[in-house]
Amino acid sequence: MVTDGVVLDWKGDHWRGSFPAMASTCEILLEPCEKDIAAQLLNSAATITRGIETKFSRYRDGNLCAQLNCSNGKAVAIDEETFRLFQFADTCYQVSEGMFDITSGVLRKAWQFDGSDKIPTKNQVTQLLPFIGWDKIRFDEKQAFIPKGMEVDFGGIGKEYAVDKVAAEMKLLAAEISVLINFGGDLAISRPKLSSKPWLVGFERPLNNDDHKAINLVKGGLATSGDANRYLLKNGVRYSHILNPKTGYPVEHAPKQVTVGGSNCIQAGLISTIAMLQGGEARAFLEAQGIPFWLIE
Repeated sequence: MVTDGVVLDWKGDHWRGSFPAMASTCEILLEPCEKDIAAQLLNSAATITRGIETKFSRYRDGNLCAQLNCSNGKAVAIDEETFRLFQFADTCYQVSEGMFDITSGVLRKAWQFDGSDKIPTKNQVTQLLPFIGWDKIRFDEKQAFIPKGMEVDFGGIGKEYAVDKVAAEMKLLAAEISVLINFGGDLAISRPKLSSKPWLVGFERPLNNDDHKAINLVKGGLATSGDANRYLLKNGVRYSHILNPKTGYPVEHAPKQVTVGGSNCIQAGLISTIAMLQGGEARAFLEAQGIPFWLIE
């Protein structure tokens, strides 16, 4: 089945559905069921995901994110969903002691991690720092105030949020079918398989520098953060795209990749991102959380 980029195929013991969204191939795997049911679930997943992207992507003109970022300090009306995302962004900021800050996206004006050796000047970086700081944002259930010159970027939490929202919808629409939602390596399972067998989740790179290339996942979610494809390289020094919002410069000694397991995808994503921001202390941070993780240093 091919409809607006949505593809559904039978893989011998499960259905695989996919569609493009959020700058990646979004995939859902479904336990055996009638094709019409699989198609309904896939289309529902695509509709939910594209709706979130349309609303919150900073790459779209005229959407809610654009309205917030172009408001020049004036109040912008927000709905309950946006209020909840703002609350989660506040949690990210608080538990990371200011390191996970969704206002730090303005640093892209100085840093472009395209694999080149183009390092910005100190002035290019420092002139952006006054426009960073989640603590400057004001919001309540009805409206938000973004100071002039500042922006919010939901990219650090949007994909994980979409994964969990789709998983919740799959659980409502198909209570007896296990569905694995995988959006570019961030994933969640709607419910365990009736057989209690795990889903086998593959990775592009070996974990812990050994031969393991897959994880058995029965429930919950996984999220991966890393700098494998986004970096700068100059005079033999590699600059990670993981930026410290307080200094405007890359976090030193950040891991190459962190994968974290959690009760849901957005929780796992929070922990994996904070771990990257810990730089050389990432492993100690992860060990203190008491959750499963896989680290490439």
